Amino acid sequence: MNLAWYDTLSELFGQDPFFTLLEWAGTFAGAISGVRLASVKRFDWFGAYVIGLVTALGGGTLRDIMLNIEPFWMANPSYVVTAFVALICISVFGRRFIDGQVTWYLWDTLSISFFMVIGLEKTLATSHTWWCAIFMGVITSVFGGVMRDVLINEVPLIFRKEIYALACAAGGVIYLLLNNAEVDSRVSATACVLSIFIIRAVAIRYKLGVPVLSGRNHFAHRQKKVEKVKG
Repeated sequence: MNLAWYDTLSELFGQDPFFTLLEWAGTFAGAISGVRLASVKRFDWFGAYVIGLVTALGGGTLRDIMLNIEPFWMANPSYVVTAFVALICISVFGRRFIDGQVTWYLWDTLSISFFMVIGLEKTLATSHTWWCAIFMGVITSVFGGVMRDVLINEVPLIFRKEIYALACAAGGVIYLLLNNAEVDSRVSATACVLSIFIIRAVAIRYKLGVPVLSGRNHFAHRQKKVEKVKG
């Protein structure tokens, strides 16, 4: 089968078009999740766009700085435009993008799963180790959301008990195992995305989460003992 068109796209994008599309899709989904929360907080258009940009580009920017390469969006304005398209979509279609926990789960999980793959690919391309690739993939996935939550005055999702970053790391391990088995990278990427979706869906369905530290209760207990002794 003639795949000359695919090779042409590869030269145009500078990488496999499949991963370029994943990066665009992740940017759109990340911006949607950011603008969605900004709309709940009743931000104006500019503020919502900033939140969408930070959510979509924050993780990848930190990753590229740590890898000592130019941040991906600085060489290609399409990512900034994609975030603006997300703002327009929410403004025009409104509730279809905003309402319901399922909608939130969908866009947020699309964003982190696509960005996990991109983070893995870009880190491995710079000849870093497998564990560094997983670390950078998780940063790519979740750091934009951390910045988003800080800016809108919420406790970042990664610091709550919900399985979030761990789902990304698990998907990254699956990707690397398949890659080492010389499975096509696009198949490995698809398996990574699906595994993150499944892990998050199971965790939400059965209310699974990371154990929470009980330091506040312990501190309160000690305070009561001190007050009792003083009394």
